Amino acid sequence: MLKAHETHETDVAPVMAQVGVKARAAARPLALASAERKYAALIGMAEAVRLGAQDILDANAIDLANGEEAGLSPAMLDRLKLTKDRIRGIEDGIRTIAELKDPIGEVIAEWDRPNGLHIERVRTPLGVIGVIYESRPNVTADAGALCLKAGNAVILRGGSDSINSSAAIHACLVKGLKAAGLPEDAIQMVPTTDRAAVGEMLKGLGGNLDVIVPRGGRSLVERVQTEARVPVFAHLEGLCHLYIDKSAKLDMAVEIALNAKMRRTGICGAAETLLVDRAVKDTHLVPVLEALAKAGCEIRGTDEVQGLYGAAKPADDKDWASEYLDAIIAVKLVDGVGDAIEHIERWSSHHTEAVVADDAAVAERFFNEIDSAILLHNASTQFADGGEFGMGAEIGIATGRMHARGPVGVEQLTSFKYRVRGNGQVRS
Repeated sequence: MLKAHETHETDVAPVMAQVGVKARAAARPLALASAERKYAALIGMAEAVRLGAQDILDANAIDLANGEEAGLSPAMLDRLKLTKDRIRGIEDGIRTIAELKDPIGEVIAEWDRPNGLHIERVRTPLGVIGVIYESRPNVTADAGALCLKAGNAVILRGGSDSINSSAAIHACLVKGLKAAGLPEDAIQMVPTTDRAAVGEMLKGLGGNLDVIVPRGGRSLVERVQTEARVPVFAHLEGLCHLYIDKSAKLDMAVEIALNAKMRRTGICGAAETLLVDRAVKDTHLVPVLEALAKAGCEIRGTDEVQGLYGAAKPADDKDWASEYLDAIIAVKLVDGVGDAIEHIERWSSHHTEAVVADDAAVAERFFNEIDSAILLHNASTQFADGGEFGMGAEIGIATGRMHARGPVGVEQLTSFKYRVRGNGQVRS
């Protein structure tokens, strides 16, 4: 059985301080590493994942057994579970990140001043990134690979429920680093499951941590956002909405609603609220709800929805504010796109919203008036994912308005500096 090294709570502070020191020491050579060396490390990681697939599955089986014994919900067990296909997806994700354009050193903008100075804005790494996550062991690979590609060292603190799976994946990442001659401390896993380690990361590890990215439930993200002394890239919850307009094609509306809710119910891009234009209540509502119910989804609706679909359970304000992460959806009829926008602006977590409509003006208004990180027209909310955006993978999704917003991929894990070239200019 794979186990993370355990420390007593009194030992956590110095242990975590040392983790921070090692990460900072690894950050500089990583920032200076060539694109070719980082590429070689990533390909080595992907190959190690391929060759180590059975070890990863064996470790995951232990985590799943522990999770079932601990009473984890089916949605949480789904987040935790790895299969051969999912491990192949991890491998493919690393290879895709390897093939991305290296962002470091890229000239984002450049211009000349009247005095002859030439100014360039150039991408640089952020430094040391801390990632605190729960359940999903694939985050170990996504976060490690993305941070490496962007020239950052990373400290990974996975949940105790996925510790064996994450450790097996991390071992593959270290093999890639070693094979490419990059510092092994560039990707570290916190060597304890003690929750005090999170507190040490939130304090910044003595100035050695530059950014924190939390991926997990509301309580984790709230704690990080409240206590962190370093910048945070995060979303509090994924309270995502799907609006079906009167101009929507019925077949498309059914297919998108079914996918948005039921493809994977435990991810942050799963639709939690369905809004249907009252103008098509007699043609669109029941077929959509019947398809969802047939797939195993519990329907909760307003009195009006219950009157049209008798199997619906009552919905109240608590449902409009709920991220179920389960096979449950709240349903309401609205008076067109304007009413849908009002509901979304009141209840949304500003993560992801989608509209199904043939009317281009409806889609344009939806895009213009809703302030969420990701907006989709005639597509499932489950496309809210860095891999689906062509970023290779994501380290998380941010709903804040500073620096990173939406999927946080390679480019979002960089900062910039200015290079100013002159030929003897002095300021008067």
